Amino acid sequence: MNADAIALLRQHLLTALAATPTQTRRLFHGRGRLNAGLEQITVDWLQGVLWVALFKEPAEDELQALIAMLRGLPETPAWQHGNTQTLALQQRYLPDSPTQWLHGEPVSDWPIDEDGLRFQLDLGRKQNNGLFLDMRYGRHWVQANAAGKRVLNLFAYTCGFSVAALAGGAEHVVNLDMAKAALSRGRDNHRLNGHDLSRVTFLGHDLFKSWGKVKKLGPYDLIIIDPPSFQKGSFALTSDYQKILRRLPELLDSGGTVLACVNDPAIGPDFLIDGMAREAAELHFVQRLDNPPEFADIDVDAGLKALVFRHTLPAF
Repeated sequence: MNADAIALLRQHLLTALAATPTQTRRLFHGRGRLNAGLEQITVDWLQGVLWVALFKEPAEDELQALIAMLRGLPETPAWQHGNTQTLALQQRYLPDSPTQWLHGEPVSDWPIDEDGLRFQLDLGRKQNNGLFLDMRYGRHWVQANAAGKRVLNLFAYTCGFSVAALAGGAEHVVNLDMAKAALSRGRDNHRLNGHDLSRVTFLGHDLFKSWGKVKKLGPYDLIIIDPPSFQKGSFALTSDYQKILRRLPELLDSGGTVLACVNDPAIGPDFLIDGMAREAAELHFVQRLDNPPEFADIDVDAGLKALVFRHTLPAF
């Protein structure tokens, strides 16, 4: 992250801030590796908050140069044009991912919009804010395909998919996640959108110890699987994903659909396509969803993989 790279980032941000989007969006995706020296930086526009995340520790002089550049942004016409209130730098490489508030007052609970849906973010307190912006098209797809369906949302986190499903007319959504605090925020997200919570079930359980409960609430017309790559003591993607895939036929209704996701840069889409063919041959690959254009990556298979599979209807 030399001086040229920091200057390039500054120019990119000035251009973006001069025409800030009306919705929450990523403004700079360095992790797509399209800008040399900036591979460990992302910048998100959170509708008044400019959120900069740094994923790898730079040299001290580079860090100070980056901070100086960021602190100078509020003095520019572009900043003032965009009605930006707060600037934060999150150091993801440090324990607990601390946040430096470089301009404006610190904020914590922060409501944002994404294409008509409302979400409450947690800023400055946790590693993740509460909504993964690269999954925007996945939420669009769920909203467009959920009408009248019973939906199972595995690794639900703060229930972004559930909010999209209810907005799309789902009959009922079952959200499962070990993190009860995340599910509590999921309830908040549904309330923000005026949803009927009687149509939503929240299960704060370990999936691998709860198959009976999950099955009892089925069968499901749509199952969403969006796990972490690794969660200490509970989930390792390369060894545990197959355990989920082989259970799908007993959970899914005939003709049902699965949205299976992987967001590990080292694992391509064939991991899911081949795994599904091996563990649940009744389900056939239909399509891979596009990623939002702001998440462009030098290697398309390193970005988010969100794949649609459909259960084969029985022949008559």
